[in-house]
Amino acid sequence: MTLPPKEIIRALKTLLGDAGSLISDPAEMASYLAEPRKRFHTPAVAVVLPGSIATLQALCRWANQHRIPLVPQSGNTGLVGGQVPLRGDEVVVNLSRINRVREVDATAGHMTVETGVILEEAHKAAEAGGAMFPLWIASQGSARIGGVLSTNAGGVQVLAFGNARELTLGVEAVLADGRLYRGLNALKKDNTGYDLKDLLVGAEGTLGFITAATLKLFPIPEAYETAFINVAGPEAALELFYLLRERTGMRLTAFELMPRFGIDLQLKHGMLLRDPAASLSPWYVLAEVNRMKGGVPGALQSALEEALGGGLVTDAVVAESESDRTLMWAAREQMSDVQSREGASIKHDVSVPIAAVPRLIAEGAAAAERIVPGIRACPFGHMGDGNIHFNFSQPAGADGKAFMAGAEPLHAAIYRIVGKLGGSVSAEHGIGQLKTDLLKQVKDPVALEMMQAIKAALDPNGILNPGKVLG
Repeated sequence: MTLPPKEIIRALKTLLGDAGSLISDPAEMASYLAEPRKRFHTPAVAVVLPGSIATLQALCRWANQHRIPLVPQSGNTGLVGGQVPLRGDEVVVNLSRINRVREVDATAGHMTVETGVILEEAHKAAEAGGAMFPLWIASQGSARIGGVLSTNAGGVQVLAFGNARELTLGVEAVLADGRLYRGLNALKKDNTGYDLKDLLVGAEGTLGFITAATLKLFPIPEAYETAFINVAGPEAALELFYLLRERTGMRLTAFELMPRFGIDLQLKHGMLLRDPAASLSPWYVLAEVNRMKGGVPGALQSALEEALGGGLVTDAVVAESESDRTLMWAAREQMSDVQSREGASIKHDVSVPIAAVPRLIAEGAAAAERIVPGIRACPFGHMGDGNIHFNFSQPAGADGKAFMAGAEPLHAAIYRIVGKLGGSVSAEHGIGQLKTDLLKQVKDPVALEMMQAIKAALDPNGILNPGKVLG
């Protein structure tokens, strides 16, 4: 830092004027510095909320000149600390005020929205225009488009529609030196060199501030066919996935795996009004099929009858109303949060090839039991795309702090299994500041060198989210 904090604050007041908000009081900054998992507690020099892209550009030019580190932030829902300070000398740049829906063109299949638009509001804007933006995550009521794209968020519809990168046609971004990259377009084919959009999406704010994006839209389904399905274990779930995919094709939009343990916790802590399952089972699958206009109903029901006849499924309940569907999805979306009510929880966001999911769960649970006898495994998530949230609750009656203090051997064991199976140590949450050391251990050295070269080229003074991703 070339300027002391008081001088930075004075300069920011002059720079922003009426074109942005400046927060420098520690108490007022607190909500911008506290991330969801409460793992990181680093202060900041200030928080700024620019009111326009031009103001953001001026801020970046000034910060680059004076080597002032900036931390990009949208909805502050990230789970790996990428959106909060690391060193204490940073200025947090919250983009929530840059939040216009610029265009919705349902007929052409795209919409253009700014970085501060809340994901749920993007859904509503698309639906009001007669289309669907198919990226659903648990935090969609507070997550904003800039953060969703910067972390390449996934969610429960990746199976059919892809993650954030695959749903993005073009982006606009302010670079470290204040230049504006005008990459907004609605082209499905653009073979004119490097795909800079794909570089910025998923960069976690280390290469630029995404200020707007053109996103893909799809027709709204006429109806949803949703079922909560009993299976004996992950192996049976995998076979069921193959069967449903064969019978329903791209209409199968979600295939989520859940253990009975997670359902019991939600019932215990009052997070479910009733049990969504037809009967007790060690494992469940939540499957959903979209029925488009003119489509024949009953595709999921028919496939489930075949699965029941073949022994892949032991029981099932098909949603007969929107309230049934809402209950089933609540059971899935609350799976992570309920563990905090039960006690301490060690979490992993990993992916492996779909065929390796049963091995990941079996070997991971066995390794965890050897390390912490009595540990309660709660692996769940997007089995249809290989992304499992492999969480572990503390043994019943154990000391939560002691349990968390011993997390490293468990992390090492899970990541070792993931690596052996050809998987990833971060499936959809990103690297942030939580996994920078881990990235250096598992990433191909040449890939790391390429990433470092890109960072040096676009942010030579290292002011954008320093210490994140590459460390």
